[in-house]
Amino acid sequence: MATPAMQAKATAKFLRVPPRKARRVVDVIRGKRVDRALVLLQFTPLSAAKAIEKILRSAVANAENNFSMRPDNLIIAKAIVDGGPSFKRVEARARGQAGFKRKRMSHVTIVVADGESV
Repeated sequence: MATPAMQAKATAKFLRVPPRKARRVVDVIRGKRVDRALVLLQFTPLSAAKAIEKILRSAVANAENNFSMRPDNLIIAKAIVDGGPSFKRVEARARGQAGFKRKRMSHVTIVVADGESV
């Protein structure tokens, strides 16, 4: 039987998805069972869903291999998307002006916990 503090996490840093777009996907799966969340991510048409699915699978593998937790009992206890650094780019605009573009990155952390103890 797992203790209440039994959690496993996976983190992806410098993900080339803007935080605002990644949060749209993470908000859908937060608090759900892992098997249900994986199905939702597979059928979500947003580009960030594929990367977040990979992070979730990594968190489940960490829970299974490092803490001997059963993957069918896991729920997503915490899912956070933080902003990362931005690439700054300059694009030529009309009349010799410059337009600045910020290509944003995200840091995504997903924590899974045993559903029996939560």
